[in-house]
Amino acid sequence: MQSAVSGTAIASASNADTAGRNRFLFVAIGILAVAGIAVSAVSLQRHYARSATAFCDVGEKFNCDIVNRSEYSSVMGIPVAGIGIVGYGVLLALATLYRSRAETPLRLLVAAVVGLGFALYLTCVEAYVLDTWCILCLSSLGLIMSITVLAGVIKARTA
Repeated sequence: MQSAVSGTAIASASNADTAGRNRFLFVAIGILAVAGIAVSAVSLQRHYARSATAFCDVGEKFNCDIVNRSEYSSVMGIPVAGIGIVGYGVLLALATLYRSRAETPLRLLVAAVVGLGFALYLTCVEAYVLDTWCILCLSSLGLIMSITVLAGVIKARTA
C-alpha cells in the first residue's frame, strides 16, 4: 500500500513539474500571439491606407504597400491581415483561457501549424509571384514559426 501511495506522489510531482515548465511556454505563446495581433493590425491598417508606408519601403525588393494592396492580400474579400488578427487571437485564447484543458496542446499545435502553412503560402507568393517582400509579413512569419515550435514542445511534453 505504501509503495502505491509513493508512486502516486512521484507521478503527481512529475505532472506538477511538467505543468510548471509548460506554463512558461504558454505565457511565451501568449506574448508572441499579442505581438502577432499587433503586427497584423498594422498590416490591416496599411491594407486600407491610401498613403505610402515609409518604414516599410526599403528599396525595390521590400515594400509592404505592394504586398498589402496586391490581389493576394485578400481571401474571398477578407484581408489576410484580418485573418491574421483572428488567428493570433485564437492562439492567444488557447494559450491563456484554455491552457488547463487536456485537449489544448493538440488544438494549439494544429492551429499553429495551419497558421504556419498559410504564412508559408503567402511567403511563396511574395517570393515567386510579387517578387517583393513585406517586413510586416516576414515578422508575422517569424512569430508563427516560434509559436509552432513552442506548441510542438508543449504537445511532446504532454504526450
